[in-house]
Amino acid sequence: MKSKSAGKLPWLFLAIILLPALLLSHAGRLRAEGGEPRYFAITNARVVPVSGPVLETGTVVIANGLIQSVGASVTIPPEAWVIDGKGLTVYPGLIDAGVDLGITKPEAPVTEARGRGRRRAGAPVPEHISMGPEDRPGTSPWIVASDDFNAADKRIESWREAGFTTALVLPEDAIIAGQGSLMDLNGERVSQMIVKYHAALRIGLHPETYGFPDSLMGVISYLRQVTDDTAWYDVAAPTYAARPNGIERPNVDRTEEIMSLILHRKEFVLFPANDLVEIPRAMRLAQEWNLHAAIYGGQQSYELADQIAAKKYQVIVNLKWPEGPKDPDPEDIPSLRVLRFRDRAPGSPAALAKAGVKFAFSSGGITDPKEIQKNVRKATAAGLSSDAALRAFTLDAAEILGVADRLGSIEPGKIANLVVADGDLFAEKTKVKHVFVDGRHFEVHEIEKPHKPGDGDKPGGSPEVSDDDPEVGR
Repeated sequence: MKSKSAGKLPWLFLAIILLPALLLSHAGRLRAEGGEPRYFAITNARVVPVSGPVLETGTVVIANGLIQSVGASVTIPPEAWVIDGKGLTVYPGLIDAGVDLGITKPEAPVTEARGRGRRRAGAPVPEHISMGPEDRPGTSPWIVASDDFNAADKRIESWREAGFTTALVLPEDAIIAGQGSLMDLNGERVSQMIVKYHAALRIGLHPETYGFPDSLMGVISYLRQVTDDTAWYDVAAPTYAARPNGIERPNVDRTEEIMSLILHRKEFVLFPANDLVEIPRAMRLAQEWNLHAAIYGGQQSYELADQIAAKKYQVIVNLKWPEGPKDPDPEDIPSLRVLRFRDRAPGSPAALAKAGVKFAFSSGGITDPKEIQKNVRKATAAGLSSDAALRAFTLDAAEILGVADRLGSIEPGKIANLVVADGDLFAEKTKVKHVFVDGRHFEVHEIEKPHKPGDGDKPGGSPEVSDDDPEVGR
């Protein structure tokens, strides 16, 4: 007589045999239908965690948008898509700590209605006389960059293919420009891209941009007035709320409401400062106003790194190094001071690293991400180590922006933002092969260089293409 368990055994063996096939079939169907898998494994790769020692041969497992495991010997889920990383290196995704990706700039100067926002760059000065705080110029701390973010901006893809997975997106320059948002560059809905909604308040000190106040002294005095007004509002508003009877109602002011929250919560503030005069002034004002601030620019830090270290400030270095015009006026001869600045600015990151100052990198006004890599190589040629450069783009940037618990290194539990390249990430000939943003896979396909038909073509053979051809890379 057969037992009941004996009758179930053939079905058990059949299930064991068919299960892998069913899983592979499901994965294949996802591929065919364009579905997005939730599990990946990059195997046999060199892994640079940044937060720990390099693994010469390791595996990184991604599950549901997060890094599940990292190591020389880890368990790979059966449903994972496996990428053979032999000859490749896995890095944390790079962070651009200051860029205008997804921010639409106005086509022409516009003058805002009185008291309801900032004037755009180049806008004419209003003819009316300011009658109170409601007429504040260039002030809109309530603006948040992600609210008007354009996820269809084509530059997002080019940044991502250069290895950038996250960017601090900033509103356009103003005295109090508004708040930047930290965004993952996965190209999906804006709400899915936001890593940190309120990431940094942007302050500006460039009077030539705003029209009014039209002097640096005027801008600084204006900022002092805003902080004084906010301090008064901090007392008046709760006093009225506690006992309104018999007390004149204070006016509600959006600037003071938002600035009060920012100052009380010690939110991160970017203070523009680039040279020998601006950097000490920024540190002094940030201390005076009791701000949690970082120096934004810092290109002349090679002269002031020790002072910055002594004051314990952090720096976001603008990688758009100063350079002369491409078509200079032969009669306009730059001063020795300017020439020295152009020559020594790329040495600022090395000076900061030597002084023990934590710093990150901003692409600033760079429009082509290839120029970012080129300018990093200028910094390494001036003494910055490749390891320090990588850390400035990853873990140090994440620590400065307050997100090191989720970004900046390859560790289990962190967001799966990864770059897979065929060599040293900052070497000139290195190519990015794969990018993961929030666990979503982007394969980077190298675009073939077009050739110009005509003189370069040889009968019966392939056309010769010169790298100097003006049509190449367009």
